[in-house]
Amino acid sequence: MLNRSNLFNFVIAVLFTSTLICAAVYSTANAAWPEKPVRIIVSFPPGGASDLVARLLGKHLTDELGQQFVVENKPGAAGTVAATALKKANGDGYTFMLSNLTPFNVAPTRFPNTPYDPIKDFTHVTYIGTVHLGLLVKPELGVKDLTSFIKLMKAKAGDYDYGTSGVGSWGHIISAQFKSLTSTDIVHIPYKGSGPMRLDFRSGTIPVIFDAVPQNMPVIQDGTAILLAVTANERQKNLPNVPTFTENGYSIVAENWLGFSAPSGLDPAIAKQIDAALQKVMNLEAVKKQFAVWGLVRTPKSSEEFSAYVAEKFEEWKPLVKAAMKK
Repeated sequence: MLNRSNLFNFVIAVLFTSTLICAAVYSTANAAWPEKPVRIIVSFPPGGASDLVARLLGKHLTDELGQQFVVENKPGAAGTVAATALKKANGDGYTFMLSNLTPFNVAPTRFPNTPYDPIKDFTHVTYIGTVHLGLLVKPELGVKDLTSFIKLMKAKAGDYDYGTSGVGSWGHIISAQFKSLTSTDIVHIPYKGSGPMRLDFRSGTIPVIFDAVPQNMPVIQDGTAILLAVTANERQKNLPNVPTFTENGYSIVAENWLGFSAPSGLDPAIAKQIDAALQKVMNLEAVKKQFAVWGLVRTPKSSEEFSAYVAEKFEEWKPLVKAAMKK
């Protein structure tokens, strides 16, 4: 049996131990973030628009926050491999994704059994910007504008192939819309990614592609490819001589948005901190200059506006995805 003195010492020991435990828990919960390297998952192989942007931002975030931001490429299944990995990750601020159109606005409609909800299962933190799709042809095709291209495709229906980065990609979906609106018959060649498609295009194996504009700027600038039209609402500042599809009378507008997303349950304080760091980084002159070169268009949005935007685009792309997959 404990005497009064021993009981007093026992109580003091318990209180002291409890205080240490509480202090440790408090310290852990309120530790400065980030304390270790941070992952940025990318849903495409190296070299694509998402990968380029992730590496650029990761470099500057490393400088800004003092921890390494490491890009991890997880391509496959229209981006669902990467998005599923993000959903399963801890919402502790050490795993993010360079989110984009395909896994969040296209895949959930294309694949009814997609293992995540594009809105509820994620914290969409920061809107980065958008890139646009272009219709590119080889000079050897002998056309210099969209009207002459459509005329040629109608005159030689079924004689020409065109490439996209794969079945269900935004290139595939927009090309299906283009064929429907223009009543043209061009044979779709789906590739396993934009990289091999661009290699075949540059070698002349395939004369026409629907692809994101940024990665094709070198061939556009050196004249080995002709960009006939872009899917933007208005002409791009870095391509003032290239018309939009809407200028040509075709209601084709599409943007591949890019953002920073996390698993659901991300600490609001961390969300606020990474958003503030990203906003600062994206206002650096070097980053703004590179975004301009790529044709990445930025319209600042709050985190709440970004989440609403993702939901809005999901609904907007539903009918386009369904129509493309029927053909």
